Amino acid sequence: MKHSLRDAEFTEYVTARLTSLRRVAYLLCRDWDRADDLVQGAITKLYVHWGQARAAGHADSYARVILVREFLSERRSGWARRVTLGAQVPDVAAAAADFDAALDVRSALAELPPGQRATLVLRFYCDLNVDQSAQVLGCSAGTVKSQTAKGLDSLRRALEPDSRPREPARKRGNQERLLDG
Repeated sequence: MKHSLRDAEFTEYVTARLTSLRRVAYLLCRDWDRADDLVQGAITKLYVHWGQARAAGHADSYARVILVREFLSERRSGWARRVTLGAQVPDVAAAAADFDAALDVRSALAELPPGQRATLVLRFYCDLNVDQSAQVLGCSAGTVKSQTAKGLDSLRRALEPDSRPREPARKRGNQERLLDG
């Protein structure tokens, strides 16, 4: 395939999917500027492997895998800990049916560890099943299941009306039992 045809096809694909890729990236990192950086990195890698992605017939899955791995790689590299910006301009989200609830969910999602966050985004936002998510994350299906369960449990606790930190349950000792009579 000639480069100009290949480039035109790639450009058409990216133009059609850019908004979706940005949303996934935003859900992963919760910052529109970082989301744009993640998408740019993923698009660059996708361009290098465009022939393989197109030949596989699953360019969307291929792009999503690259994007999620770019996010997880960035988190491991410590880039997020090295770069600190001063004041941030608040992100403006599209109108939602229940804006407060959407903000609550996003905030709770942002508090999750990167692995759990990536798992929940893939499972429930990208609508991937356990096996597809495991393939994207490069882990076992069991890991996806446990990360999903832990992530959902953390989200539920964070979204409870009375979601102040709770003390862990502890076993009652013999002395406490004796005092109870």
